[in-house]
Amino acid sequence: MTAMLGWFSLDGDAPPGEADRILARLSARLADAGLRVAGAIQHNTETGADCACDMDVVVIGEEGAPIRISQSLGPGSSGCRLDPGALEMAAARVAARLPGAELLILPKFGRQEAVGRGFCSVIAESLAGGIPVLLHVPPEQRAAFADFCDGMGRQLSPGTLAEWCLDQVTGVP
Repeated sequence: MTAMLGWFSLDGDAPPGEADRILARLSARLADAGLRVAGAIQHNTETGADCACDMDVVVIGEEGAPIRISQSLGPGSSGCRLDPGALEMAAARVAARLPGAELLILPKFGRQEAVGRGFCSVIAESLAGGIPVLLHVPPEQRAAFADFCDGMGRQLSPGTLAEWCLDQVTGVP
């Protein structure tokens, strides 16, 4: 049996948002192939040179109702812009869509997940229910992710994500 928790990372020189674009294309491709995919995709929208981007999470299956997970702190601000309450709402909406899913795709294992919040409970619920999970792990969160998954995760190259997902669903290694 292969690891049901797959993850990938990108080099530091990858364009901003590349992991999100990879996951968006992958989830669409898998859904087109007939897989029942649950999860969320993050979309960032640039707002100008003086402001950080707006961050939205789109729950797969609820594409018309994105959740803004960033707060506007104004030009020149340097604090964390993440709205933890909005992220928790996104996690709850993803959890509600888990029944019947064959695969869970999540944007990333970020700072909130590193401290046990965000999508952590959804990951645990999915794995406990036999639903494989795929997500992005940024380099700065690899140590926290290693602690979280305790050897259960399998690192994948971006080019093998679709194959891994299909193998998980069909049971063919």
